[in-house]
Amino acid sequence: MSSEETNQSCHTNENGEHRSSHHSENVKKNLVTRLNRIEGQIRGIKSLIEKDTYCDDVITQISATQAALNSVGKLLLEGHLRSCVVERIQDGDEEIVDELLVTIQRLMKK
Repeated sequence: MSSEETNQSCHTNENGEHRSSHHSENVKKNLVTRLNRIEGQIRGIKSLIEKDTYCDDVITQISATQAALNSVGKLLLEGHLRSCVVERIQDGDEEIVDELLVTIQRLMKK
């Protein structure tokens, strides 16, 4: 994800509340497409279970779905690092480092 792919703007109000990230339309479209595909995979897994499909085959599909979801998380993390984190560090907000570490720990649990 290039710097052009994000609008590099993570907003907070004066109280530090309501944060949002503004991704370009291309990035949003890519993420939504990936999530739609994952949603279809989840429905497929449900169908496999309803059809009493062999467990190993279901587990393989679950693994593929988890990998796809992890890929979305990695793309979001990359965009977050390149925009929100850089912006907040440049603004002198070093608390973002602690927030980032917690975020990475959450992603790594999966």
